[in-house]
Amino acid sequence: MKFVKKLQESIENHSTGNVLCINNTFYTYKDFAVEISKIRSAIANTVAESEKLIGLVTNDDLQTYASIIALWFEGKAYVPVNPSTPIERNTKVFELTETKYVIDSSKTSIYKNQTVIPSSTLENTEINLEPKEVSGDDLAYILFTSGTTGLPKGVPITFDNVQGLVNAIDAEPEFNLVSSDRCLQMFELTFDFSVVTYLFPILGGACMYTIPKSAIKYFYIFKLIKEQKLTVLTMVPSIINYLRPYFPEINAPDVRYCSFGGGALHSDIAREWSDCLPNCKIFNYYGPTEFTVYSGFYPYHKETDQKAHNGIIAIGTPQKDTLYLVVNENNEEVPTGVTGELCLGGPQITPGYWKNEERNAISFFTREEKGKQERYYKTGDLCFKDEEGDFLYVGRADFQVKIRGYRVELAEIEFHAKSKSPKKVNMVALDITNNLGNAELGLAIESDEFDTADIFEYMKTKMPDYMVPGHVRFVKEFPHSINGKINRKELRTYFDIN
Repeated sequence: MKFVKKLQESIENHSTGNVLCINNTFYTYKDFAVEISKIRSAIANTVAESEKLIGLVTNDDLQTYASIIALWFEGKAYVPVNPSTPIERNTKVFELTETKYVIDSSKTSIYKNQTVIPSSTLENTEINLEPKEVSGDDLAYILFTSGTTGLPKGVPITFDNVQGLVNAIDAEPEFNLVSSDRCLQMFELTFDFSVVTYLFPILGGACMYTIPKSAIKYFYIFKLIKEQKLTVLTMVPSIINYLRPYFPEINAPDVRYCSFGGGALHSDIAREWSDCLPNCKIFNYYGPTEFTVYSGFYPYHKETDQKAHNGIIAIGTPQKDTLYLVVNENNEEVPTGVTGELCLGGPQITPGYWKNEERNAISFFTREEKGKQERYYKTGDLCFKDEEGDFLYVGRADFQVKIRGYRVELAEIEFHAKSKSPKKVNMVALDITNNLGNAELGLAIESDEFDTADIFEYMKTKMPDYMVPGHVRFVKEFPHSINGKINRKELRTYFDIN
């Protein structure tokens, strides 16, 4: 597998350079090679060749990152679990994947039903970075996302899928990491965005800077940008909402690339943020876990490229070998300019949800294109393609709600509310069910209380009355998932409307 071989070459070629900075401690690629080799040796001596899925407890340390590479060099997949997540959920993940072995760098492992490889206390061995032969169909990792039934939903990704991602990023002349880059790695390793924030720095021989699990994430990022002079930032947009009060203090000329994903990037804050990064190229990436992280991007520039819909920056065009298709409810392609559900096809598409044929039948379909069958994943995102070929994000299909029989886009409400707000703060529109079982609209504002009369009067001039929220709540700090996305389900609990 080409990218696995390239990982080996990069680790060997950059042995004196730093690979990781964890809590102000630096580790070299030589240190990395030593840990990878120790873990490989333990895998070879402990795990049967036939066992391909290996659990990984995602601590923030050198051994955990080395474990991912060691498993890939051994032709195996990692099944990550977050040590901060309830043990019941992590146990369920291992049950669903029938995981018998777990790599754990914790001082004491709590996993009693699996054979544990204690990666922080392994004996030294000869350095061995030669990867085993691997089939492209073999799995590289399985990530579990929340499922509607209460059971976590497994998304397996193959080595071919990852190779497709690497090929697509390599094909972009605008993006090229080098060994002198200092890269932010803010993501939990159970979140798919982490794949790009460790994989591409290692391929480039660059250094990753992680966030301690106990740290206040946005403040630690602010410190890293300022003190370590980071050059590459990959973030969820919600982070810059928290950094906004510090914008006047941020002047980061060293930052070359800033990539966003995992949520909608709003045009007002994107413009302000770009003022903090005078020499930076900003990319608004799009892509779900089911399509190996990234599927395409929009190159944002505050003067020349600021295309947006309802204040949300465009998601641009598909990357190399990726197909975008906007369809109606019958999976038929809709014309340019018409909103429908965005579907993705190409080499990065997952083989399907783990042991979940019912869900696969709903989320994937095939259609004939140019004489061959093309398989597509239904993202659940509403988009349209404009006359210039850019795709614009409208909202989640499940954020499109029915109010009094009318279809309502929650993103449109948020756009108008923000555009009239005297304060630059986060606002989220929500559908809330009343005691009659009917949906009503609420507006959550992340701020101390202030007068919203002008906002609501303005909204009445821009939208029909059924789209104007009937309830407003001020929330000091929005609840977030572990991946940095706003937790809308929890936010609804602030509205007691009965």
